[in-house]
Amino acid sequence: MQGVRISLVTETFPPEINGVAMTLSRLVEGLRGRGHQVGVTRPGRPDLDPPGPDELRVPGVPIPGYSNMRMGLPYGWRLRRHWLAERPDVVHVATEGPLGAAAILTASALRLPVTSSFHTRFDHYCKHYRVPWLERPVRAWLRHLHNRAHATLVPTAAMADRLRAQGFKAVRVLSRGVDTRLFHPDHRDESLRRAWGAEPDTLVLLYVGRIAAEKNLDLLFDTQAAMRQASIDHRLVLVGEGPRLEALRARHPQALFVGPKRGMELARHYASADLFLFPSLSETYGNVTQEAMASGLAVLAYAEAAAAELIREGGNGRLVAPGDKHAFMTTAVELGADASQRMRLAAAAREGVLARDWSEVVGEFEQVLRAAADGRASGVAEAVA
Repeated sequence: MQGVRISLVTETFPPEINGVAMTLSRLVEGLRGRGHQVGVTRPGRPDLDPPGPDELRVPGVPIPGYSNMRMGLPYGWRLRRHWLAERPDVVHVATEGPLGAAAILTASALRLPVTSSFHTRFDHYCKHYRVPWLERPVRAWLRHLHNRAHATLVPTAAMADRLRAQGFKAVRVLSRGVDTRLFHPDHRDESLRRAWGAEPDTLVLLYVGRIAAEKNLDLLFDTQAAMRQASIDHRLVLVGEGPRLEALRARHPQALFVGPKRGMELARHYASADLFLFPSLSETYGNVTQEAMASGLAVLAYAEAAAAELIREGGNGRLVAPGDKHAFMTTAVELGADASQRMRLAAAAREGVLARDWSEVVGEFEQVLRAAADGRASGVAEAVA
């Protein structure tokens, strides 16, 4: 099949470490492998190598609390000039920051087919950053932007239903894959555990993700206190960076904050832990859930996002009702005291994600882009996951 010329606009991309950047990298790599021409537009950073022939960089400003990430400025005129010189068949806008918003508006003005992704619940973040009165205006703005696209892609059926109920149109489900060769129980490393101060029988609790207000991390430390009260020997390891890192590190010296990890180093951290705790209530998906499952970890999470889709309560992980703090802590202590239950859940967790291959996700994304490019967006299945 003839390749499609695709322009991907995003405000985050590797070497940045987050779920959106990782997902986009996998999709771009997969599309190029299928013969499509994919150009990436992103904010520039001082530490990046010179851009390649398929990359356009626009000025950006640092995101508060994330010194290595940039928010692209709304350089619609740069996009317009670029697309007039080399017209793409379809534009995909992956983020809704100033650059992403300018891309959607510019593509619409040029009558270019445009699709979008809803990766981050910015409206939901408002209450975590003490501006709850902005939640409805932010949601209205997001709805306005996404409703200009031929299709808006979300990672779960539950998120699709939620957005449709809020007036978002042409919402489609595009799930996410996981690299089960990289994230594997065989990467367990006893020397890493010793570096954490963990003996063979010490319970290692793990969190991977942003160290930020919207991740509900205080629940981790409340859970750690419950573990101490139950006399469970444990270590709490947090992988990631973010605006709350230094404050939480100073407040909780008994926890290990090891910074961001990637690749095999990240895989070793997953596989060397015993129980993955994910207290977030703000996810659209949460790639870390299935990475932990692929790594052979028992997972405890709220019944939201990826966890709700992937985990069968008591079968291949543990789920508690969203926001039930007491149930989360009680279940964590139960799992901490029951090694046989953790081992049973861990084995079933990996089995549950083995079929979630990235190649299928790329194929589904390809279908959506082709349909938009051919003017057949309305013919895309309501759910392609």
